[in-house]
Amino acid sequence: MHAIVLSTFGAARELRPATVPDPSDRPGWVTVRLVASALNWHDVLVRQGKYRSPLPHIIGADGAGRRADNGEEVVILPSLWWGGDESAPGDEWQILGDHTPGTYAEAVSVPEECVLPKPAGLGWHEAAALPLVGVTVYRALVSRGRLRSGESVLVLGAGGGVATMAVAMASAMGAHVFVTSSSRQKIDQAIANGATDGVSYDSADWAAEAKRMSPAGRGFDLVLDSVGTWRDSLAALQPGGRLVVLGASRAELAELDVRPFYFGQYDLLGTTMGSARDFRGLLGLMDSASVAPPLIDSVYPLDDAATAHERLESGSAIGKIVLSNE
Repeated sequence: MHAIVLSTFGAARELRPATVPDPSDRPGWVTVRLVASALNWHDVLVRQGKYRSPLPHIIGADGAGRRADNGEEVVILPSLWWGGDESAPGDEWQILGDHTPGTYAEAVSVPEECVLPKPAGLGWHEAAALPLVGVTVYRALVSRGRLRSGESVLVLGAGGGVATMAVAMASAMGAHVFVTSSSRQKIDQAIANGATDGVSYDSADWAAEAKRMSPAGRGFDLVLDSVGTWRDSLAALQPGGRLVVLGASRAELAELDVRPFYFGQYDLLGTTMGSARDFRGLLGLMDSASVAPPLIDSVYPLDDAATAHERLESGSAIGKIVLSNE
């Protein structure tokens, strides 16, 4: 089959087309003939060697296509071997494309529990873009964040796949959603996608500006932080609010003032990806709450994966970048 193979860790140009063997059949696994796959920032980290993947390797976590055995249209949950404890993944857990060959190919093999029916209202590109950001945001907002209709949410970073999905999902759940970004264009796009307003994080006191923007000016019920700015995120919360952390794109270390934290009665919640149960909850919410489909920034042929990665790393994309096999 045709695939994009990484033979050396490094820049986007290391992603090169190649011919590789088809996935082999094995009990409990399903081969999916991929129509499309989607990029995530996680793919960049794998490409750079941060997850010590085997080489040569096919990266990619997200995909949608048809089961090779019965032709059913499916999406792929990239969370492998979560385990039996819904509170956290087990020791065997990994993301598809870390050590198991991923979706930058014409076909991929995954455990059967990771294959679910493609949502009827989504096109192939939207379906491919849904799983990783969808299950991640669902777990962050619902399973961990306990978001309820009528609450307020601040989503840090308006342009990426997680942020655009968070705006769509929280809005569909009846929350009042606000965003941060350095780009007015991305804030305006978030407003078009369901957000109420946004603030530039280039401002030194953006947290205070965001707090004043919140309903009643008391701060937010929940802040979704995928960048690692915990101190500012906590400053934007109302007393008793929840900070849900799901990334560290701008800071990997955080220093907090302990007394204001416990006097504020805050919750600090870590989360990543999600289980098969979370994914089923996501698909149910997509159906019942009319959640807007993932926003697609651009679509590239599979062979142009390197160019697609350059687009992702430029920071200019609004929404998801997709690779197509059609």
